[in-house]
Amino acid sequence: MIPTPEAPAPRSAAAPAAAARGGAGSFHTLWNELAPIGRHADSGGYRRYAWTGADADCRAWFRAQAESRGLTYEVDRNGNQWAWLGDPLAGDAVVTGSHLDSVPDGGAFDGPLGVVSSFAALDELRSRGAAFSRPLAITNFGDEEGARFGLACVGSRLAAGQLTKEKAYELRDGDGVSLPEAMERAGYDPETIGADPERLARIGAFVELHVEQGRALDLSGDRVGIASAIWPHGRWRFDFHGEANHAGTTRLVDRRDPMLTYAATVLAARQEAALAGAVATFGKISVEPNGVNAIPSLVRGWLDSRAADQATLDTVVTAVEKAAREHADRDGIDLAVVRESFTPVVEFEHALRDELNRILGGSVPVLGTGAGHDAGILSAAVPTAMLFVRNPTGVSHSPREFAAEDDCVAGVLALADVLEGLACR
Repeated sequence: MIPTPEAPAPRSAAAPAAAARGGAGSFHTLWNELAPIGRHADSGGYRRYAWTGADADCRAWFRAQAESRGLTYEVDRNGNQWAWLGDPLAGDAVVTGSHLDSVPDGGAFDGPLGVVSSFAALDELRSRGAAFSRPLAITNFGDEEGARFGLACVGSRLAAGQLTKEKAYELRDGDGVSLPEAMERAGYDPETIGADPERLARIGAFVELHVEQGRALDLSGDRVGIASAIWPHGRWRFDFHGEANHAGTTRLVDRRDPMLTYAATVLAARQEAALAGAVATFGKISVEPNGVNAIPSLVRGWLDSRAADQATLDTVVTAVEKAAREHADRDGIDLAVVRESFTPVVEFEHALRDELNRILGGSVPVLGTGAGHDAGILSAAVPTAMLFVRNPTGVSHSPREFAAEDDCVAGVLALADVLEGLACR
Protein backbone atom coordinates (compact mmCIF):
# COMPACT_ATOMS: atom_id res chain seq x y z
CA MET A 1 0.00 0.00 0.00
CA ILE A 2 1.26 3.49 -0.86
CA PRO A 3 1.44 5.61 2.30
CA THR A 4 -0.19 9.02 2.38
CA PRO A 5 1.32 11.52 2.08
CA GLU A 6 3.73 9.95 -0.42
CA ALA A 7 7.43 10.54 -0.02
CA PRO A 8 8.28 13.83 -1.73
CA ALA A 9 10.31 13.83 -4.91
CA PRO A 10 13.61 15.75 -4.97
CA ARG A 11 13.15 19.43 -5.67
CA SER A 12 15.36 21.63 -7.81
CA ALA A 13 15.24 25.35 -8.49
CA ALA A 14 14.85 25.11 -12.27
CA ALA A 15 13.29 23.03 -15.00
CA PRO A 16 15.15 24.13 -18.14
CA ALA A 17 13.32 22.05 -20.73
CA ALA A 18 9.84 23.08 -19.61
CA ALA A 19 10.86 26.68 -19.00
CA ALA A 20 12.35 27.01 -22.46
CA ARG A 21 9.06 26.12 -24.08
CA GLY A 22 7.10 28.80 -22.25
CA GLY A 23 3.36 28.64 -21.65
CA ALA A 24 2.11 28.16 -25.21
CA GLY A 25 4.41 25.32 -26.23
CA SER A 26 4.15 23.69 -22.84
CA PHE A 27 0.33 23.74 -22.97
CA HIS A 28 0.25 22.02 -26.37
CA THR A 29 2.59 19.25 -25.22
CA LEU A 30 0.86 18.68 -21.89
CA TRP A 31 -2.61 18.66 -23.43
CA ASN A 32 -1.70 16.07 -26.03
CA GLU A 33 -0.03 13.85 -23.43
CA LEU A 34 -3.09 13.82 -21.17
CA ALA A 35 -5.79 13.65 -23.85
CA PRO A 36 -5.81 9.87 -24.52
CA ILE A 37 -6.17 8.84 -20.87
CA GLY A 38 -9.64 7.52 -20.04
CA ARG A 39 -11.20 8.35 -23.43
CA HIS A 40 -13.90 5.90 -24.48
CA ALA A 41 -13.49 4.70 -28.06
CA ASP A 42 -17.21 4.59 -28.86
CA SER A 43 -18.49 7.82 -27.30
CA GLY A 44 -15.36 9.94 -27.63
CA GLY A 45 -16.03 11.09 -24.07
CA TYR A 46 -14.06 10.47 -20.91
CA ARG A 47 -14.63 7.95 -18.14
CA ARG A 48 -12.10 9.02 -15.55
CA TYR A 49 -13.86 7.87 -12.37
CA ALA A 50 -12.34 8.18 -8.91
CA TRP A 51 -9.98 5.41 -7.82
CA THR A 52 -10.17 3.49 -11.12
CA GLY A 53 -7.47 2.61 -13.64
CA ALA A 54 -8.04 5.77 -15.68
CA ASP A 55 -7.83 7.86 -12.52
CA ALA A 56 -4.57 6.13 -11.58
CA ASP A 57 -3.14 6.95 -15.01
CA CYS A 58 -4.13 10.61 -14.59
CA ARG A 59 -2.55 10.70 -11.16
CA ALA A 60 0.64 9.15 -12.53
CA TRP A 61 0.69 11.83 -15.24
CA PHE A 62 0.35 14.56 -12.57
CA ARG A 63 3.20 13.12 -10.53
CA ALA A 64 5.40 12.85 -13.61
CA GLN A 65 4.78 16.53 -14.44
CA ALA A 66 5.64 17.56 -10.88
CA GLU A 67 8.84 15.53 -10.76
CA SER A 68 10.00 16.58 -14.23
CA ARG A 69 9.84 20.20 -13.02
CA GLY A 70 11.71 19.52 -9.80
CA LEU A 71 8.65 20.22 -7.65
CA THR A 72 8.02 18.67 -4.26
CA TYR A 73 5.30 16.07 -4.80
CA GLU A 74 2.94 14.77 -2.14
CA VAL A 75 -0.49 13.25 -1.63
CA ASP A 76 -2.49 14.57 1.31
CA ARG A 77 -4.55 12.54 3.76
CA ASN A 78 -7.59 12.66 1.44
CA GLY A 79 -5.84 11.56 -1.73
CA ASN A 80 -5.49 15.04 -3.24
CA GLN A 81 -2.24 15.56 -5.15
CA TRP A 82 0.10 18.53 -4.61
CA ALA A 83 3.17 19.80 -6.46
CA TRP A 84 5.12 22.48 -4.57
CA LEU A 85 7.62 25.13 -5.60
CA GLY A 86 9.07 26.49 -2.38
CA ASP A 87 8.56 25.29 1.18
CA PRO A 88 5.16 23.61 1.65
CA LEU A 89 5.27 24.47 5.36
CA ALA A 90 6.12 28.15 4.98
CA GLY A 91 2.52 29.38 4.80
CA ASP A 92 0.80 32.10 2.77
CA ALA A 93 1.11 29.91 -0.33
CA VAL A 94 -0.49 30.67 -3.68
CA VAL A 95 -2.22 27.53 -4.98
CA THR A 96 -3.73 26.78 -8.36
CA GLY A 97 -5.15 23.68 -10.03
CA SER A 98 -8.43 21.84 -10.45
CA HIS A 99 -9.34 18.17 -11.00
CA LEU A 100 -8.69 15.37 -13.52
CA ASP A 101 -11.73 13.10 -13.05
CA SER A 102 -14.81 13.27 -15.29
CA VAL A 103 -18.53 12.70 -15.46
CA PRO A 104 -19.66 9.67 -17.52
CA ASP A 105 -18.59 10.36 -21.12
CA GLY A 106 -17.60 13.89 -20.17
CA GLY A 107 -15.62 16.39 -22.16
CA ALA A 108 -11.88 16.90 -22.25
CA PHE A 109 -11.76 20.36 -20.67
CA ASP A 110 -13.84 20.30 -17.48
CA GLY A 111 -11.16 20.02 -14.79
CA PRO A 112 -8.11 18.98 -16.82
CA LEU A 113 -7.86 22.41 -18.47
CA GLY A 114 -7.19 23.90 -15.04
CA VAL A 115 -4.50 21.38 -14.13
CA VAL A 116 -2.74 21.50 -17.50
CA SER A 117 -2.90 25.31 -17.53
CA SER A 118 -1.36 25.42 -14.06
CA PHE A 119 1.75 23.50 -15.13
CA ALA A 120 1.92 25.54 -18.35
CA ALA A 121 1.59 28.79 -16.38
CA LEU A 122 4.50 27.75 -14.16
CA ASP A 123 6.55 27.01 -17.27
CA GLU A 124 5.63 30.44 -18.62
CA LEU A 125 6.75 32.13 -15.41
CA ARG A 126 10.03 30.27 -15.42
CA SER A 127 10.61 31.33 -19.03
CA ARG A 128 10.10 34.93 -17.84
CA GLY A 129 12.65 34.43 -15.09
CA ALA A 130 10.07 35.16 -12.39
CA ALA A 131 11.36 35.29 -8.81
CA PHE A 132 8.86 33.84 -6.32
CA SER A 133 8.40 35.47 -2.94
CA ARG A 134 5.68 33.04 -1.79
CA PRO A 135 5.40 29.25 -2.07
CA LEU A 136 3.45 28.09 -5.13
CA ALA A 137 1.53 24.83 -5.43
CA ILE A 138 -0.41 23.03 -8.15
CA THR A 139 -3.10 20.61 -7.03
CA ASN A 140 -5.37 17.91 -8.38
CA PHE A 141 -8.40 17.46 -6.14
CA GLY A 142 -9.81 13.94 -6.14
CA ASP A 143 -13.34 12.90 -7.12
CA GLU A 144 -14.62 16.39 -7.95
CA GLU A 145 -17.38 15.24 -10.29
CA GLY A 146 -18.89 12.63 -7.98
CA ALA A 147 -19.48 10.30 -10.94
CA ARG A 148 -18.68 7.14 -9.01
CA PHE A 149 -20.01 7.74 -5.49
CA GLY A 150 -22.72 10.32 -6.16
CA LEU A 151 -21.24 13.19 -4.15
CA ALA A 152 -19.34 16.01 -5.84
CA CYS A 153 -16.04 17.48 -4.60
CA VAL A 154 -15.23 14.63 -2.22
CA GLY A 155 -11.52 15.48 -1.96
CA SER A 156 -12.01 19.16 -1.21
CA ARG A 157 -15.08 18.53 1.01
CA LEU A 158 -13.03 16.17 3.17
CA ALA A 159 -10.14 18.63 3.41
CA ALA A 160 -12.48 21.49 4.34
CA GLY A 161 -14.34 19.41 6.94
CA GLN A 162 -17.60 19.57 4.97
CA LEU A 163 -17.65 15.76 4.66
CA THR A 164 -16.90 13.67 7.72
CA LYS A 165 -14.97 10.44 7.66
CA GLU A 166 -18.08 8.61 8.85
CA LYS A 167 -20.23 9.96 6.02
CA ALA A 168 -17.47 9.31 3.48
CA TYR A 169 -17.31 5.68 4.59
CA GLU A 170 -21.02 5.33 3.77
CA LEU A 171 -20.50 6.32 0.12
CA ARG A 172 -20.89 3.44 -2.35
CA ASP A 173 -20.75 3.15 -6.10
CA GLY A 174 -23.25 1.40 -8.35
CA ASP A 175 -21.59 -1.97 -7.71
CA GLY A 176 -21.76 -1.59 -3.94
CA VAL A 177 -18.05 -0.82 -3.54
CA SER A 178 -17.49 1.63 -0.70
CA LEU A 179 -15.19 4.64 -0.92
CA PRO A 180 -12.66 3.18 1.55
CA GLU A 181 -12.64 -0.11 -0.36
CA ALA A 182 -12.00 1.75 -3.61
CA MET A 183 -9.16 3.75 -2.06
CA GLU A 184 -7.54 0.61 -0.66
CA ARG A 185 -7.77 -1.15 -4.03
CA ALA A 186 -6.04 1.88 -5.58
CA GLY A 187 -3.24 1.69 -3.00
CA TYR A 188 -4.24 4.48 -0.61
CA ASP A 189 -5.02 4.39 3.09
CA PRO A 190 -8.62 5.45 3.83
CA GLU A 191 -7.96 5.56 7.57
CA THR A 192 -6.27 8.93 7.17
CA ILE A 193 -9.15 10.81 5.51
CA GLY A 194 -10.75 13.80 7.22
CA ALA A 195 -10.52 17.52 7.79
CA ASP A 196 -7.13 19.05 7.04
CA PRO A 197 -7.20 22.54 8.62
CA GLU A 198 -3.43 22.71 9.05
CA ARG A 199 -2.88 22.38 5.31
CA LEU A 200 -5.60 24.86 4.41
CA ALA A 201 -4.19 27.36 6.92
CA ARG A 202 -0.96 27.42 4.90
CA ILE A 203 -2.80 28.64 1.77
CA GLY A 204 -2.98 32.39 1.25
CA ALA A 205 -4.93 32.23 -2.02
CA PHE A 206 -6.39 29.56 -4.29
CA VAL A 207 -7.06 30.39 -7.96
CA GLU A 208 -8.82 27.80 -10.12
CA LEU A 209 -8.89 28.11 -13.91
CA HIS A 210 -11.82 26.36 -15.60
CA VAL A 211 -13.45 26.18 -19.00
CA GLU A 212 -16.65 28.23 -18.97
CA GLN A 213 -19.74 26.04 -18.72
CA GLY A 214 -21.93 28.34 -20.76
CA ARG A 215 -21.58 30.94 -23.53
CA ALA A 216 -21.28 34.27 -21.73
CA LEU A 217 -17.69 34.83 -22.89
CA ASP A 218 -18.49 33.72 -26.43
CA LEU A 219 -21.35 36.20 -26.58
CA SER A 220 -19.22 39.04 -25.19
CA GLY A 221 -16.23 38.22 -27.40
CA ASP A 222 -13.83 37.77 -24.47
CA ARG A 223 -11.35 34.94 -24.12
CA VAL A 224 -11.03 35.00 -20.34
CA GLY A 225 -13.37 35.98 -17.51
CA ILE A 226 -13.39 36.14 -13.71
CA ALA A 227 -15.97 34.37 -11.55
CA SER A 228 -18.16 36.45 -9.26
CA ALA A 229 -20.11 33.71 -7.48
CA ILE A 230 -21.35 30.12 -7.67
CA TRP A 231 -25.10 29.67 -7.56
CA PRO A 232 -26.56 27.67 -4.67
CA HIS A 233 -27.21 24.13 -5.82
CA GLY A 234 -28.09 20.68 -4.57
CA ARG A 235 -29.12 17.12 -5.39
CA TRP A 236 -32.35 15.50 -4.26
CA ARG A 237 -33.30 11.81 -4.60
CA PHE A 238 -36.93 11.05 -5.41
CA ASP A 239 -38.02 7.46 -4.65
CA PHE A 240 -41.29 6.54 -6.36
CA HIS A 241 -42.63 3.22 -4.96
CA GLY A 242 -45.33 1.43 -6.92
CA GLU A 243 -46.26 -2.17 -7.65
CA ALA A 244 -44.49 -4.50 -10.06
CA ASN A 245 -46.82 -6.28 -12.45
CA HIS A 246 -47.11 -7.75 -15.94
CA ALA A 247 -46.90 -5.18 -18.73
CA GLY A 248 -49.19 -7.16 -21.01
CA THR A 249 -51.93 -8.37 -18.69
CA THR A 250 -52.45 -5.58 -16.17
CA ARG A 251 -55.21 -3.13 -17.09
CA LEU A 252 -54.18 0.51 -17.15
CA VAL A 253 -56.74 1.37 -14.47
CA ASP A 254 -55.33 -1.34 -12.17
CA ARG A 255 -51.73 -0.18 -12.35
CA ARG A 256 -49.62 1.52 -9.70
CA ASP A 257 -46.92 2.58 -12.15
CA PRO A 258 -44.21 4.80 -10.60
CA MET A 259 -42.79 5.58 -14.05
CA LEU A 260 -45.84 7.70 -14.82
CA THR A 261 -45.35 9.72 -11.65
CA TYR A 262 -41.66 10.10 -12.34
CA ALA A 263 -42.34 11.32 -15.89
CA ALA A 264 -44.88 13.88 -14.68
CA THR A 265 -42.35 15.10 -12.10
CA VAL A 266 -39.68 15.58 -14.77
CA LEU A 267 -42.07 17.80 -16.74
CA ALA A 268 -43.00 19.71 -13.59
CA ALA A 269 -39.32 20.36 -12.84
CA ARG A 270 -38.81 21.87 -16.28
CA GLN A 271 -41.89 24.07 -15.91
CA GLU A 272 -41.06 25.32 -12.41
CA ALA A 273 -37.45 26.09 -13.34
CA ALA A 274 -38.54 28.04 -16.41
CA LEU A 275 -41.00 30.08 -14.38
CA ALA A 276 -38.35 30.96 -11.79
CA GLY A 277 -35.42 31.62 -14.12
CA ALA A 278 -33.52 28.70 -12.58
CA VAL A 279 -32.47 25.25 -13.77
CA ALA A 280 -33.72 21.82 -12.70
CA THR A 281 -32.64 18.51 -14.18
CA PHE A 282 -33.45 14.86 -13.66
CA GLY A 283 -30.32 13.37 -15.22
CA LYS A 284 -30.01 10.02 -13.45
CA ILE A 285 -32.56 7.26 -12.93
CA SER A 286 -32.66 3.69 -11.65
CA VAL A 287 -35.58 1.32 -12.17
CA GLU A 288 -36.57 -1.93 -10.46
CA PRO A 289 -37.02 -4.60 -11.68
CA ASN A 290 -35.95 -2.88 -14.92
CA GLY A 291 -37.64 -5.32 -17.28
CA VAL A 292 -39.03 -4.44 -20.70
CA ASN A 293 -42.24 -6.35 -20.02
CA ALA A 294 -42.61 -5.39 -16.34
CA ILE A 295 -44.32 -2.46 -14.66
CA PRO A 296 -41.69 -1.04 -12.27
CA SER A 297 -41.95 -1.42 -8.52
CA LEU A 298 -39.52 1.43 -7.91
CA VAL A 299 -38.30 4.37 -9.93
CA ARG A 300 -35.56 6.38 -8.31
CA GLY A 301 -34.64 9.70 -9.90
CA TRP A 302 -32.09 12.33 -8.93
CA LEU A 303 -32.93 16.03 -9.23
CA ASP A 304 -30.16 18.58 -9.70
CA SER A 305 -31.38 22.15 -9.23
CA ARG A 306 -29.56 25.49 -9.19
CA ALA A 307 -30.55 29.15 -9.05
CA ALA A 308 -28.99 32.58 -8.70
CA ASP A 309 -30.15 32.91 -5.08
CA GLN A 310 -31.33 30.73 -2.21
CA ALA A 311 -34.94 31.91 -2.20
CA THR A 312 -35.41 31.05 -5.87
CA LEU A 313 -33.83 27.62 -5.43
CA ASP A 314 -36.09 26.87 -2.45
CA THR A 315 -39.12 27.93 -4.46
CA VAL A 316 -38.26 25.62 -7.35
CA VAL A 317 -37.45 22.54 -5.28
CA THR A 318 -40.53 23.01 -3.09
CA ALA A 319 -42.73 23.33 -6.16
CA VAL A 320 -41.24 20.23 -7.79
CA GLU A 321 -41.78 18.17 -4.66
CA LYS A 322 -45.34 19.46 -4.33
CA ALA A 323 -46.11 18.47 -7.92
CA ALA A 324 -44.50 15.06 -7.41
CA ARG A 325 -46.65 14.37 -4.33
CA GLU A 326 -49.82 15.45 -6.11
CA HIS A 327 -49.09 13.09 -9.01
CA ALA A 328 -48.09 10.33 -6.59
CA ASP A 329 -51.44 10.60 -4.77
CA ARG A 330 -53.29 10.45 -8.08
CA ASP A 331 -51.32 7.40 -9.27
CA GLY A 332 -51.32 5.46 -6.00
CA ILE A 333 -47.57 5.86 -5.56
CA ASP A 334 -45.59 6.23 -2.34
CA LEU A 335 -42.96 8.96 -2.52
CA ALA A 336 -39.88 9.68 -0.44
CA VAL A 337 -37.61 12.69 -1.08
CA VAL A 338 -34.08 12.89 0.35
CA ARG A 339 -31.67 15.80 -0.02
CA GLU A 340 -28.32 14.14 -0.71
CA SER A 341 -26.13 17.21 -1.03
CA PHE A 342 -26.36 20.97 -0.92
CA THR A 343 -23.99 23.89 -1.42
CA PRO A 344 -25.13 27.43 -0.55
CA VAL A 345 -24.28 30.45 -2.69
CA VAL A 346 -20.54 31.11 -2.83
CA GLU A 347 -19.41 34.70 -3.22
CA PHE A 348 -15.73 34.63 -4.10
CA GLU A 349 -13.67 36.96 -1.92
CA HIS A 350 -14.12 40.42 -3.36
CA ALA A 351 -10.61 41.62 -2.50
CA LEU A 352 -8.96 38.69 -4.30
CA ARG A 353 -11.39 38.95 -7.22
CA ASP A 354 -10.64 42.67 -7.55
CA GLU A 355 -6.90 41.96 -7.36
CA LEU A 356 -7.19 39.51 -10.26
CA ASN A 357 -9.05 42.11 -12.28
CA ARG A 358 -6.38 44.70 -11.51
CA ILE A 359 -3.57 42.35 -12.50
CA LEU A 360 -5.35 41.54 -15.78
CA GLY A 361 -5.86 45.18 -16.72
CA GLY A 362 -9.18 46.04 -15.10
CA SER A 363 -11.47 45.23 -18.02
CA VAL A 364 -12.02 41.47 -17.63
CA PRO A 365 -15.72 40.45 -17.56
CA VAL A 366 -16.99 39.16 -14.22
CA LEU A 367 -19.69 36.48 -14.37
CA GLY A 368 -21.54 34.07 -12.16
CA THR A 369 -21.87 30.33 -12.71
CA GLY A 370 -24.33 27.60 -11.93
CA ALA A 371 -21.62 24.94 -11.73
CA GLY A 372 -19.95 23.81 -8.51
CA HIS A 373 -16.17 23.74 -8.13
CA ASP A 374 -13.49 22.87 -5.60
CA ALA A 375 -12.82 26.61 -5.32
CA GLY A 376 -16.35 27.03 -4.03
CA ILE A 377 -15.90 24.34 -1.39
CA LEU A 378 -12.60 25.81 -0.20
CA SER A 379 -13.92 29.37 -0.09
CA ALA A 380 -15.17 28.96 3.48
CA ALA A 381 -11.60 28.39 4.68
CA VAL A 382 -9.34 29.96 2.04
CA PRO A 383 -9.49 33.13 -0.10
CA THR A 384 -10.48 31.75 -3.52
CA ALA A 385 -11.01 33.04 -7.04
CA MET A 386 -11.69 31.58 -10.48
CA LEU A 387 -10.76 32.31 -14.08
CA PHE A 388 -12.93 31.10 -16.96
CA VAL A 389 -11.79 30.32 -20.51
CA ARG A 390 -14.19 30.82 -23.42
CA ASN A 391 -16.24 27.82 -24.56
CA PRO A 392 -17.86 28.67 -27.94
CA THR A 393 -20.21 25.69 -27.84
CA GLY A 394 -21.55 26.51 -24.38
CA VAL A 395 -21.62 22.72 -23.87
CA SER A 396 -20.16 20.99 -20.83
CA HIS A 397 -20.23 17.46 -19.37
CA SER A 398 -20.28 16.21 -22.97
CA PRO A 399 -17.72 15.28 -25.64
CA ARG A 400 -18.86 18.45 -27.48
CA GLU A 401 -17.31 20.61 -24.76
CA PHE A 402 -14.65 22.72 -26.45
CA ALA A 403 -12.13 25.53 -26.15
CA ALA A 404 -9.88 26.70 -28.99
CA GLU A 405 -6.16 26.30 -28.36
CA ASP A 406 -5.59 30.04 -28.80
CA ASP A 407 -8.14 30.70 -26.04
CA CYS A 408 -6.55 28.05 -23.85
CA VAL A 409 -3.17 29.71 -24.28
CA ALA A 410 -4.77 33.06 -23.43
CA GLY A 411 -6.00 31.40 -20.25
CA VAL A 412 -2.51 30.11 -19.48
CA LEU A 413 -1.02 33.58 -19.91
CA ALA A 414 -3.76 35.16 -17.79
CA LEU A 415 -3.16 32.59 -15.06
CA ALA A 416 0.59 33.18 -15.28
CA ASP A 417 0.02 36.92 -14.90
CA VAL A 418 -2.20 36.31 -11.87
CA LEU A 419 0.29 33.93 -10.21
CA GLU A 420 3.12 36.38 -10.91
CA GLY A 421 1.10 39.21 -9.41
CA LEU A 422 0.27 37.19 -6.30
CA ALA A 423 3.38 35.08 -5.71
CA CYS A 424 6.23 37.19 -7.12
CA ARG A 425 5.67 40.55 -5.49
